[in-house]
Amino acid sequence: MRLKTAFFLASALVAIPSFVAAQEKGGVINVATIGEPPTLDPMASTADLVGIVSQHMFETLYTFDKAWKPTPLLAESLPEISADGKTYTIRLRSGITFHDGSDMASDDVVASLERWVKVASRGKQAAAFLDKITATDPLTVTITLKQPYAPLVSLLAFNNSAAIVLPSEKQAEPMKDFVGTGPYMLKERKADQYIQLTRFDGYTPRSGEADGYGGARHQYLDEIRFVPVPDANTRVEAAISGQYDYIDSLPVESFDRLKGSTASEPLVLKPFGYPVFVFNTAEGVAKDVAIRKAIRQALSMEDMLAAAFGSTDFYALDGDIYPKSFVWNTDAGVEGHYNLADPEGSAEAAKAAGYDGKPIRILTSRQYEFHYKMAQVAAEYLKLAGFTVDLQVVDWATLTQRRADKGLWDIYITHSPFLPEPALIGSLSPSSPGWWDTPLRKQTVEAFSAEADETKRLALWADVQKAMYAEIPYMKIGDFNALAAKSTKVEGVVPAPWPYFWNASIKK
Repeated sequence: MRLKTAFFLASALVAIPSFVAAQEKGGVINVATIGEPPTLDPMASTADLVGIVSQHMFETLYTFDKAWKPTPLLAESLPEISADGKTYTIRLRSGITFHDGSDMASDDVVASLERWVKVASRGKQAAAFLDKITATDPLTVTITLKQPYAPLVSLLAFNNSAAIVLPSEKQAEPMKDFVGTGPYMLKERKADQYIQLTRFDGYTPRSGEADGYGGARHQYLDEIRFVPVPDANTRVEAAISGQYDYIDSLPVESFDRLKGSTASEPLVLKPFGYPVFVFNTAEGVAKDVAIRKAIRQALSMEDMLAAAFGSTDFYALDGDIYPKSFVWNTDAGVEGHYNLADPEGSAEAAKAAGYDGKPIRILTSRQYEFHYKMAQVAAEYLKLAGFTVDLQVVDWATLTQRRADKGLWDIYITHSPFLPEPALIGSLSPSSPGWWDTPLRKQTVEAFSAEADETKRLALWADVQKAMYAEIPYMKIGDFNALAAKSTKVEGVVPAPWPYFWNASIKK
């Protein structure tokens, strides 16, 4: 599905570099990230930080081009789909080599996809529709479905809870050998210091031009180092001084200071995505939908956004899951359920629901400073409504671990880019932390997922959004623009929700 207007990744560019001379080969770049990833296995986590690092090491059958359409990566071409929508025939590229020197073949893909449906939340999402995955010849894989499943190719393309391809004999869970097909391979990981990736000389890129995450992936750099820098203010100062070559997730109030730096330049993604409060619908206080509604009634989305982003140059009050520039935009279910800022009414609703004073445990992290600022505002509104609040501020790796335990939290704060396919939204899967699993979810999400006709899918997505507002597995807070920075010496880096550094080079 395409955007109504130019897709956000292109509209986000501060400047699109045009290269007169060929990019130079060699050198090392240091990338400052918001923290230490909880794992380097992209199947096992939906954390963006995991995908940012691991996409350089591991690859999927498909990825997304600059228009957010699926495009082949390890597959030779898009799948051949039978008339009934139940059989996908996938031809693989020949001559693809893993980091251990072995050749990729269909048995590796089958084993990897079987691991994906067991380990990955998005693989589990697809599992209910799968009948079998078979290697029909050394370079062909056939996926047979029980019923049509329109999001399948997008799920196979996504780098988050990703369907990466591993050697068939390296399918351990948890992952022990970090062996992929990507342009860079793991050399060393020192916890809380760096993750060092070096060029994989056996890499075979696709031909043609770079195209979003698709097309050619060039290996100009000798090495990429991802360095955890958890404190947002430290990342800002590092960007201004030029300490790192790329600095991710900067507070938007630092934009003017970055414009004055001679070492770095700001990169703005507009619109990037939306902050979200995810509810634990399986256990604890928030299991009761009436309590979730009371919590939502108390909150001012506008005040949370203002605290998090300051200027309306960087945020917009919007309850629609997708903004108006996206074909998926609908206001279904939003009216009367967004930005209510009504603590008094919330207190009455909570009392009617039988709220007994148990703490609302909110998980957040200061590594994403805007998460923390929203949590502070939310806590004050909830206290005004008579809720007891337990605000738990932890590092991001700890948060991603805790959210997997149903007994440890009631709300966790995160954010998401606007995804090209709504079925990629994690909370739609009952296996995703939050564990939304009701008859209404099953009815609306499965109807949406089974429909191939694009026009009909738009109406069915409106039903899903309405269900999300009715049962509140999560709350969208609003739209926001993201800020990062890169060294003026680095070229070939295009602003992206999951920044990538193949095609990056250093000016000599």
